[in-house]
Amino acid sequence: MSGVQEMYAPQSACFGCGPANPKGLRIRSRIEGDGLVATFRPEPHHEAFPGMLSGGIAGTLLDCHSNWTAAIALMRAQGEERPPCTVTAEYHVKLLRPTPTSGEVTLRAVPVEVKGDRAVVEATLEAGGKTCATCRGVFVAVKAGHPAYHRW
Repeated sequence: MSGVQEMYAPQSACFGCGPANPKGLRIRSRIEGDGLVATFRPEPHHEAFPGMLSGGIAGTLLDCHSNWTAAIALMRAQGEERPPCTVTAEYHVKLLRPTPTSGEVTLRAVPVEVKGDRAVVEATLEAGGKTCATCRGVFVAVKAGHPAYHRW
Protein backbone atom coordinates (compact mmCIF):
# COMPACT_ATOMS: atom_id res chain seq x y z
CA MET A 1 0.00 0.00 0.00
CA SER A 2 1.44 3.37 -0.94
CA GLY A 3 1.19 6.46 1.18
CA VAL A 4 1.33 10.21 0.79
CA GLN A 5 5.14 9.93 0.75
CA GLU A 6 5.14 7.92 -2.50
CA MET A 7 2.41 10.11 -3.96
CA TYR A 8 4.05 13.49 -3.29
CA ALA A 9 7.76 12.82 -2.64
CA PRO A 10 8.84 9.54 -4.27
CA GLN A 11 12.50 10.65 -4.47
CA SER A 12 12.76 11.68 -0.82
CA ALA A 13 15.74 10.25 1.05
CA CYS A 14 14.46 11.21 4.53
CA PHE A 15 15.48 8.57 7.09
CA GLY A 16 12.01 8.37 8.62
CA CYS A 17 9.68 8.65 5.65
CA GLY A 18 11.67 8.76 2.43
CA PRO A 19 10.57 6.14 -0.11
CA ALA A 20 13.99 6.43 -1.81
CA ASN A 21 16.01 5.61 1.33
CA PRO A 22 16.59 1.85 1.34
CA LYS A 23 18.03 1.99 4.88
CA GLY A 24 15.35 4.29 6.29
CA LEU A 25 12.15 3.52 8.17
CA ARG A 26 10.06 4.26 5.05
CA ILE A 27 6.77 4.88 6.82
CA ARG A 28 3.68 5.12 4.66
CA SER A 29 1.11 7.57 5.95
CA ARG A 30 -2.39 7.46 4.55
CA ILE A 31 -5.15 10.01 4.80
CA GLU A 32 -7.95 9.00 7.13
CA GLY A 33 -10.57 11.65 7.87
CA ASP A 34 -8.93 14.90 9.00
CA GLY A 35 -5.63 13.22 9.86
CA LEU A 36 -3.19 10.54 8.82
CA VAL A 37 -2.62 6.96 9.96
CA ALA A 38 0.37 4.69 9.41
CA THR A 39 1.55 1.32 10.59
CA PHE A 40 5.17 0.33 11.06
CA ARG A 41 6.70 -3.07 11.73
CA PRO A 42 9.80 -2.68 13.94
CA GLU A 43 12.79 -4.93 13.39
CA PRO A 44 15.42 -5.99 15.93
CA HIS A 45 17.83 -3.23 14.82
CA HIS A 46 15.19 -0.65 15.88
CA GLU A 47 15.32 -1.82 19.48
CA ALA A 48 16.82 -0.10 22.52
CA PHE A 49 16.98 -3.51 24.19
CA PRO A 50 15.45 -6.88 23.25
CA GLY A 51 11.76 -6.57 22.56
CA MET A 52 11.46 -2.79 23.03
CA LEU A 53 11.57 0.04 20.49
CA SER A 54 14.26 2.70 20.75
CA GLY A 55 12.90 6.04 21.97
CA GLY A 56 14.81 7.75 19.16
CA ILE A 57 13.06 5.61 16.56
CA ALA A 58 9.70 6.34 18.23
CA GLY A 59 10.48 10.07 18.03
CA THR A 60 11.46 9.83 14.38
CA LEU A 61 8.27 7.97 13.51
CA LEU A 62 6.14 10.58 15.28
CA ASP A 63 8.08 13.50 13.77
CA CYS A 64 7.84 12.34 10.15
CA HIS A 65 4.22 11.21 10.41
CA SER A 66 3.24 14.51 12.06
CA ASN A 67 5.13 16.53 9.46
CA TRP A 68 3.18 14.86 6.67
CA THR A 69 -0.05 15.45 8.57
CA ALA A 70 0.82 19.15 8.71
CA ALA A 71 1.70 19.25 4.99
CA ILE A 72 -1.61 17.66 4.00
CA ALA A 73 -3.54 19.98 6.36
CA LEU A 74 -1.83 23.05 4.86
CA MET A 75 -2.52 21.77 1.33
CA ARG A 76 -6.20 21.38 2.17
CA ALA A 77 -6.42 24.78 3.93
CA GLN A 78 -4.83 26.54 0.94
CA GLY A 79 -6.88 24.65 -1.64
CA GLU A 80 -3.75 23.35 -3.37
CA GLU A 81 -3.26 20.11 -5.29
CA ARG A 82 0.13 19.37 -3.74
CA PRO A 83 1.35 19.83 -0.19
CA PRO A 84 3.92 22.51 0.57
CA CYS A 85 7.38 21.48 1.72
CA THR A 86 7.22 21.53 5.50
CA VAL A 87 9.84 21.25 8.21
CA THR A 88 9.69 20.63 11.93
CA ALA A 89 9.94 23.83 13.96
CA GLU A 90 9.53 21.98 17.25
CA TYR A 91 8.14 18.75 18.58
CA HIS A 92 7.71 17.31 22.01
CA VAL A 93 7.51 13.58 22.57
CA LYS A 94 6.27 11.94 25.74
CA LEU A 95 7.32 8.33 26.12
CA LEU A 96 4.53 6.91 28.26
CA ARG A 97 5.59 3.26 28.41
CA PRO A 98 8.00 0.92 26.63
CA THR A 99 6.90 0.15 23.08
CA PRO A 100 6.99 -3.58 22.32
CA THR A 101 8.45 -4.63 18.97
CA SER A 102 6.59 -7.94 18.81
CA GLY A 103 3.97 -6.53 16.43
CA GLU A 104 3.07 -3.47 14.39
CA VAL A 105 2.94 0.00 15.84
CA THR A 106 0.24 2.41 14.71
CA LEU A 107 0.76 6.14 14.24
CA ARG A 108 -2.19 8.51 14.32
CA ALA A 109 -1.96 12.27 13.83
CA VAL A 110 -4.41 15.13 13.47
CA PRO A 111 -3.91 18.85 12.86
CA VAL A 112 -5.22 20.85 15.81
CA GLU A 113 -4.40 24.30 14.44
CA VAL A 114 -3.69 25.44 10.88
CA LYS A 115 -2.82 29.10 10.40
CA GLY A 116 -0.92 30.74 7.56
CA ASP A 117 2.23 28.76 6.80
CA ARG A 118 2.20 26.57 9.93
CA ALA A 119 0.28 23.75 11.52
CA VAL A 120 0.19 22.30 15.01
CA VAL A 121 -0.24 18.54 15.06
CA GLU A 122 -0.94 16.04 17.83
CA ALA A 123 0.01 12.40 17.35
CA THR A 124 0.13 9.05 19.10
CA LEU A 125 2.19 5.90 18.74
CA GLU A 126 0.28 2.78 19.77
CA ALA A 127 1.34 -0.84 20.21
CA GLY A 128 -0.44 -3.81 21.65
CA GLY A 129 -3.64 -1.78 22.04
CA LYS A 130 -1.96 0.84 24.26
CA THR A 131 -0.70 4.36 23.64
CA CYS A 132 3.05 4.20 24.18
CA ALA A 133 4.03 7.73 23.15
CA THR A 134 2.44 11.06 22.27
CA CYS A 135 3.71 14.03 20.32
CA ARG A 136 2.75 17.64 19.75
CA GLY A 137 4.63 19.61 17.15
CA VAL A 138 4.72 22.75 15.07
CA PHE A 139 5.49 22.38 11.38
CA VAL A 140 6.18 25.22 8.95
CA ALA A 141 5.98 25.47 5.16
CA VAL A 142 9.31 26.65 3.74
CA LYS A 143 9.98 28.82 0.72
CA ALA A 144 12.59 28.85 -2.03
CA GLY A 145 16.04 29.41 -0.56
CA HIS A 146 15.46 27.19 2.46
CA PRO A 147 17.77 24.09 2.41
CA ALA A 148 14.75 21.75 2.67
CA TYR A 149 12.73 23.43 -0.09
CA HIS A 150 11.59 20.66 -2.45
CA ARG A 151 14.18 18.29 -0.99
CA TRP A 152 11.61 15.80 0.19
